[in-house]
Amino acid sequence: MSEILQGKQLSKEILEKVAKQLKKQKQPLGLAAILVGNNPASKLYVSLKEQAAKEVGMYFERFDLPARTSQKEIIDIIEKLNARNDIHGILVQFPLPNQNEDKIVRAIDPLKDIDGFHPVNRALWSTQRPAIFPPVALAVMELIDASHQPLQGKQAIIIANSELFAQPITILLNQKGVETQRFSPDESALASKTRIADIIIVAVGRADFLTKDMVKDGAIVIDIGTNKKESKNVGDASENVKEVAGFISPVPGGVGPLTVAYLLKNVVDASKMQK
Repeated sequence: MSEILQGKQLSKEILEKVAKQLKKQKQPLGLAAILVGNNPASKLYVSLKEQAAKEVGMYFERFDLPARTSQKEIIDIIEKLNARNDIHGILVQFPLPNQNEDKIVRAIDPLKDIDGFHPVNRALWSTQRPAIFPPVALAVMELIDASHQPLQGKQAIIIANSELFAQPITILLNQKGVETQRFSPDESALASKTRIADIIIVAVGRADFLTKDMVKDGAIVIDIGTNKKESKNVGDASENVKEVAGFISPVPGGVGPLTVAYLLKNVVDASKMQK
């Protein structure tokens, strides 16, 4: 049976460090969140971020906007937040109902873009300069490191719909000497590719997508999926994957809490870059 990689415990350690750093600040650090529309999952995610921010002593300001809000109105709010000295991080909760996400991201000051997807930050990922990485990518790496397995020379496969989503994880894995490939969930003969991977990262939003016959004995499996199954929250990996994987991150309690912790850590890191 797999060893469970407990993201919840690891996230507590990161949040404790963030709280200590916030106590040393001359002025409180501020995080602004923009939520457009009524997506229940998005509402939940913003509430979790708000709760965590308040627990570590971070000022949190949220903008709950109707789905019909124009792109210009959202960008106007972002530009005002860019100019405010009491706001050190800005996040727009995706997906948006129908506004252009790329244009919205580009409106955020790169130094306040704590989700790390502004083109300026994306360009920095592969350099030696300090860069803001997406919190989910940092969470994935934290869980892989928690396996305490040697990574140099290993092979990883990311199963994800988006190349942009996979890119920062790929860069961080490459820095550890891990050869990484991304495949779409609809890739033909996917199982023949995943069965030779030492690390599988799955983020497709389909319950029971990854099954034990797709996993090499002893592999590290990081499950980023969030799905509802019989009113329970489950990931993309089937329960039977635990029979073969050496290590697996649970859903809930794996990538999720760590992503929130790294988001708040990014606010602290971003505030230093803003000085």
